[in-house]
Amino acid sequence: QVQLVESGGGSVQPGGSLRLSCAASGFTFSNYAMSWYRRSPGKEREFVARITYLGDSTNYADSVKGRFTISRANAKSTVYLQMNSLDVEDTAMYYCRTQILGTDYWGQGTQVTVSS
Repeated sequence: QVQLVESGGGSVQPGGSLRLSCAASGFTFSNYAMSWYRRSPGKEREFVARITYLGDSTNYADSVKGRFTISRANAKSTVYLQMNSLDVEDTAMYYCRTQILGTDYWGQGTQVTVSS
């Protein structure tokens, strides 16, 4: 079955960096686009970044553009989110997502906390 397992979250001070990973299994990873979403306390889940199946095109939410970078390693069935210049507003649970034949699959999430 499809599994997405996020890791790499933690606590960091404003201005710091983290790299999130999402390890995928149960499907042909290299055939599908991958995305990152996040949910902050009291807010709806929001889109963060997306990468095509080949990794040749990416797009980002305006709030993270220029600070976050999504990438993938198809040989490792893993998608990454490099997060730089973190702000307290980036505090959230981060999820990876893929869609296969119209069905959404989500990981369990990894918590990112930015505070001084």
